[in-house]
Amino acid sequence: MIRTMKAVFVVYAVTGALFGLIVGWILGTQQASGRVAFSPAAPAAQGGAAAQAAAPPAARPAVDEAQATALRNIATQDPANIQARVQLGNLYFDGERYQDAIPWYEEALKLNGRDVNVSTDLGVCYYYTDQADRAIRQFEVSLGIDPKHAKTLMNMGIVKAYGKQDLVGAAAAWEQVVKLDPNSPEGQNAQRALANLATAHPGGTPTPPAGTPPAQQTSTPAGSTKK
Repeated sequence: MIRTMKAVFVVYAVTGALFGLIVGWILGTQQASGRVAFSPAAPAAQGGAAAQAAAPPAARPAVDEAQATALRNIATQDPANIQARVQLGNLYFDGERYQDAIPWYEEALKLNGRDVNVSTDLGVCYYYTDQADRAIRQFEVSLGIDPKHAKTLMNMGIVKAYGKQDLVGAAAAWEQVVKLDPNSPEGQNAQRALANLATAHPGGTPTPPAGTPPAQQTSTPAGSTKK
């Protein structure tokens, strides 16, 4: 394993006009610093349009282009070098250049398809490039490698809730996280997310509001995750 615990970012998901608040964590798996990452698509939890307009835009972390060039050279000269490819993916992920991270994670997975951390980080990149279905399929690949991977399950719930409006599926994923270890950071965040769902739907099963398009079905992919 090259690094532990990538980016952690809070996603606020609101479906319909002020319909319930789901607070979760989209988690990468290899970032040691544990920095809070910018969530480009998430609506603000409070403050209104005026506050949003007054707030300065979040600065995107700079990518060390010299380091990126050096890693690309290594990867080009050594087609079997997994570490250089993962490090390039990490570099772009940390710089929030998710589209640039995707091909390097995909190449790394072609060389080592059993790396659950790289697989899950690739799924996060898909989500942040408006590919929710691909993100879910990639998380399913990760869970095929490690069915108890808490960060993957947490991410699965976030993408199902926020990307697909599938609140039932999100709750099922978060419940698995709680069963694995309710006292872990992931378990505690999953409990908060489930509590928010229960508050939004007291005494009933969480369902999207009227007019919400149904979630598309996803299937577990077999083989390569390459486009």
